[in-house]
Amino acid sequence: MDSRLSLSLSLCFLLSSVLPLAHSAHQLLGPKKTQESVLALTNGVSSAPFDPTRVTQISWRPRAFIYEGFLTDAECDHLINLAKDNLEKSMVADNESGESVESEVRTSSGMFLGKAQDEVVAGIESRIAAWTFLPEENGEAIQILHYEHGQKYEPHFDYFYDKVNRELGGHRVATVLMYLSQVKRGGETVFPDAEAKDDQPKDDNWSDCAKNGYSVKPNKGDALLFFSLLPNATTDPLSLHASCPVIEGEKWSATKWIHVRSFERSWKQAIRECTDENENCAQWAAAGECENNPSYMVGYEDVLGFCRKSCKVCSSK
Repeated sequence: MDSRLSLSLSLCFLLSSVLPLAHSAHQLLGPKKTQESVLALTNGVSSAPFDPTRVTQISWRPRAFIYEGFLTDAECDHLINLAKDNLEKSMVADNESGESVESEVRTSSGMFLGKAQDEVVAGIESRIAAWTFLPEENGEAIQILHYEHGQKYEPHFDYFYDKVNRELGGHRVATVLMYLSQVKRGGETVFPDAEAKDDQPKDDNWSDCAKNGYSVKPNKGDALLFFSLLPNATTDPLSLHASCPVIEGEKWSATKWIHVRSFERSWKQAIRECTDENENCAQWAAAGECENNPSYMVGYEDVLGFCRKSCKVCSSK
């Protein structure tokens, strides 16, 4: 195993072990100790502090943790406002080709923000890196998702089967799922094969879907961190998860997928090889998305967009 990957996964394992203890210490030592444990992150002026005492381990197989109040209400609303006018039907990665394809397995709509698109987004990304002990450059851009009545994402893994996606930063080692709205009923995140699924009591406030595994309710501002790889860097089949159908209300969420290696590309490579990274780029460009959503389509500063060829901002050779 690559030594850097081994070190990164070891740090994740160590952090995952320590955080539940910090939560217990908060209960025992009281508010004074809590105040001393808060870490104030400085990049992103609207960023809330990172407070490890708000983290609770909910499962060890798979490794999963809840951070209560990870986002403020203002941050949740800001992320929704950035995305709501640019939503497209959600896609899934084809297991053979790695291309993004439509599927009834996933019926939500969504869009990707630009990395560090503004100070609020940059602050959230910094906080995610502090929580997970994984570098910011290993993360994909945040994806905002919207689920209306009946919409869902059936059980799936966040790691890849296809070679194409594994070459872009390697497997997804971890996922941070942030809940941006309060859902009246349904919309839970469920782990059907979690070891502790039979130990979680559930009453009629849970949907039937949620009763099929260990589940997390989508509370506005909370964040769910779970690992798709084991500490030895092999895939974890117990990380199978799903988004239950929304029964009443609507669900907004934000997802940050984090890879085992850097997910960023260099500008020199982009100039040399001008390509589109999504098969829908030409269609989006024709619809005016190069101008309406330039952070994703074109990019900015040293962050590349995903549709540079269709937006005609470079020339392929």
